[in-house]
Amino acid sequence: MLTRLSISNIVLIEHLDLDFGAGLNILTGETGAGKSILMDSLALALGARSDAALVRSGAVSAAVVAEFDNAPRAARTILDDAGIELDDDTLILRRTLNADGKSRAWINDNPVSIKTLKAVGDALVEIHGQFANHALLDGTTHLGALDDFATRNTPTFTDLAARTRTAYTEYHTAEKRMRELTDMLERAAAEREFLEHNVAELSTLNVQLGEEEDLATQRIAMMNAEKDAAILSDANAALNARGNSLDAQVFSVAHILEHIKTDPNPYQEQIDKLYEVAETLSDISAALAPHDMDISDLESIEERLFAIRAAARKHRVSADELPEKLEQMSAQLAIIDNSDTELQKVKNTLVSARTTFEKYAADLHTARVTAAEKLRTQILAELPELKLGQADFIADITTGDASATGMDNVTFMIKTNPGMPFGALHKTASGGELARFMLALRVVLAGENDALTFVFDEIDTGISGATASAVGSRLHRLALSAQALVITHSAQVAGYADKHFKISKSVANNVTTTSVCEISDADRLNEIARIISGAEITPESLTMARTLMHN
Repeated sequence: MLTRLSISNIVLIEHLDLDFGAGLNILTGETGAGKSILMDSLALALGARSDAALVRSGAVSAAVVAEFDNAPRAARTILDDAGIELDDDTLILRRTLNADGKSRAWINDNPVSIKTLKAVGDALVEIHGQFANHALLDGTTHLGALDDFATRNTPTFTDLAARTRTAYTEYHTAEKRMRELTDMLERAAAEREFLEHNVAELSTLNVQLGEEEDLATQRIAMMNAEKDAAILSDANAALNARGNSLDAQVFSVAHILEHIKTDPNPYQEQIDKLYEVAETLSDISAALAPHDMDISDLESIEERLFAIRAAARKHRVSADELPEKLEQMSAQLAIIDNSDTELQKVKNTLVSARTTFEKYAADLHTARVTAAEKLRTQILAELPELKLGQADFIADITTGDASATGMDNVTFMIKTNPGMPFGALHKTASGGELARFMLALRVVLAGENDALTFVFDEIDTGISGATASAVGSRLHRLALSAQALVITHSAQVAGYADKHFKISKSVANNVTTTSVCEISDADRLNEIARIISGAEITPESLTMARTLMHN
């Protein structure tokens, strides 16, 4: 619901703050007072194309701020996609326009593109008028509108629509699986020889998880052991130069010194140390002697390791992924071998899902046809009092592509005179007829949860008397479930106002300014009387005005 509209420096408006309320908000004023400026200002805030001519003469820039509460789900979805959060259900749309034509937009102080602003604006406000574009003139909205009507008028419709959505999901899933299987079989059949060869190769290789790492570790250990043996051999050779072991030579020196004749032997201490050294050298020589090592498996380990790595490179996977690759190719081969059985199974699932979906879609179609007849009956009942008694309406339901909403396409069509063919709404009715017909359509379609704000711009053009009263009555009915803003020249329509605003124009110091103020009681009575009698308010016009005031 639009709660506040602030306008600065738009054409004749210097500054204006309007607080709107729930129900029917009526705006009246003399011709040329500036009612169209209000419409242009609101449209600007909602994302309409900007025009530098809207900037008040002498001003550098203009600005419009439209504040809403209780934003509908459609607007919230757009805001979520744009990354804008609503903290307290308050939604503020702001638009500035420079004198050079440059325009900027914000939503809740977040800068947004004009495209995003317009998308949110379209979800918040629907403008009806002789030349306005609004939601129901877009044929893509008609299916949803009919379904909303059916939901409120057919107890089983919601459940049937949900069953159709579920059935379509299952059918769509089965159809996707069928396409995937068919594509895979076509590719796999062409690769049968390749698969058979590689499955046989990998099966023979029979790679185990972690085997490559184990083989690489063993290979390094064996290669190091072979190198170590060579080093030990060199060390042992050095200990046994020219075939004489070093420990034997030391032992020989000690033994020679034993023959010293002096008693006691003065070299006994050195002799004992030489024996100890000889013994130590003997132990070292024994320890460094090369051991026999079995490195006969090195060649086979290397062959196995290199074969595994070659297979991994060939299939562009790691060695540990080769078992999984074998399973994948074996599964593909199995599918090819059992393709007839698998294909038939998927076909059966698809046929069953399609049958179920078509059944629910057919039931949904029947429910829509019934709802369309109810909708036609209710709309036709509204038309005579709106001076559209010769008009007719149908919700044309045709078969379309399968979707989550069934298999129906819905188009709202009218004809304004007998003998004429039905046609699209915006192509068949004239401006005034279209505006009144759209009012009837909106009154019938409006639901209790409709959060839109409806704006009607001079919808009563060319009508008076009982027809104007009928328009006012229907605007009041619509405003019971959704806020309505109406610019009118009709006293009958103005009489239904929940809030009444008077638009005035004044000239001071050669400057023309438009102002708007809320009126009530005597001021409202006088305004309605003015609409009836013109500039001079008469006792008769006041009496008639009292009879027209319903609030």
